[in-house]
Amino acid sequence: MTNQELQSLKNKYDIIGNDPALNRALEVAVAVAPTDITVLVTGESGVGKENIPKVIHQNSPRKRGKYFAINCGAIPEGTIDSELFGHEKGSFTGANEMRRGYFEEADGGTLFLDEIGELPLPSQAKLLRVLQSGEFIRVGSSKVLKTDVRVIAATNINLLHAVSKGKFREDLYYRLNAVSIIMPALRERPGDINLLFRKFASDFSAKYGFSKVSLTEDASILLRKYRWPGNIRQLKNVAETISALESSKMTPGSDKCMIGVDVLSKYIPREEPNLLPATAPSYQETPESAAEREAIIRSIFQLKQDVEYLKDVIAKAGLARQNAAAIAPPEQQVPVRQEVAHEVYEYDEDPEDQELEEQKPEETSIKKASLELILKVLDKHGGNRADAAEELGISERTIYRKLKQIKMKK
Repeated sequence: MTNQELQSLKNKYDIIGNDPALNRALEVAVAVAPTDITVLVTGESGVGKENIPKVIHQNSPRKRGKYFAINCGAIPEGTIDSELFGHEKGSFTGANEMRRGYFEEADGGTLFLDEIGELPLPSQAKLLRVLQSGEFIRVGSSKVLKTDVRVIAATNINLLHAVSKGKFREDLYYRLNAVSIIMPALRERPGDINLLFRKFASDFSAKYGFSKVSLTEDASILLRKYRWPGNIRQLKNVAETISALESSKMTPGSDKCMIGVDVLSKYIPREEPNLLPATAPSYQETPESAAEREAIIRSIFQLKQDVEYLKDVIAKAGLARQNAAAIAPPEQQVPVRQEVAHEVYEYDEDPEDQELEEQKPEETSIKKASLELILKVLDKHGGNRADAAEELGISERTIYRKLKQIKMKK
């Protein structure tokens, strides 16, 4: 294509930029347009992949046919087959009438399947059949139908990686990837960034009657240095936001609003090295990982039960100690010793009734103690039975019984 033809094509589809990679993508699109070869458009989200299918359709013999753009990632998995291939009346709940799918409606035209990597595996098999033979079956039907549709697919993920993970059919990948068109990211075409900003700011100004926003040289450099992970879509949002919020600050003597680095920096997100434009890998659970997960859950549950059991045992042990302390009688105080003369032998009151007895086990020394020894020790301690019992190693009650025996003998 000549430069004039290329520029005319860009003007027709409102494509801004002079980057060689962008020009190459447009040239390939025009070259394959007259054929029915399947095309796979790849590139990050927001780079303008949707322009390529339009260019191909409008420059092909099918340009008088219908053109449909379908976002496979936006259609629920349960209804994607119905959307693409149609369904019969009563084939599922809510199917109150027969519906023709996009493959049937686009017969003779072009079907653009965006985010093809999000297509479920069962639907991928049906898509492969359409691409190979043009045959499909409506949901709830057994009748094979035919269609003549040019398919162009697009994705922002690495389909080969999806194939290696079992999320995308290898045969479908090679069937779609007959011709590959790569749309460059905005950071790979820095020379086009300021052109795009001026275009978006100018369009916004013309649409809403605002002052046109322009950038100083330093602000233009800052604009080019930013990585733009959201690509053209993000740049357009920034240009329109600045136009809406800053366009009232007009430059003296001009109808333009000049924006410097200090103002522009408020609208450009903070640079984060880890925010690279990439698709996060999805996790697909295998039977082995599911078994490991279940084992871990069971172990955690058992550990929790063990901890609760130990806490209960500790709590009960503490309560038992508290109860024992509450039930235990207070320590018996040693009664005041009464100094008595020899009349101590005449006590009629039983010390047991006064609870003066110390609960001491009778030792073997009691067997050796004779009545005379008891009397001798009592005399030694002035008739104090407590001291005498302590020295003899017997209880006061035993001394009392011995003294009672002496009284009875008298």
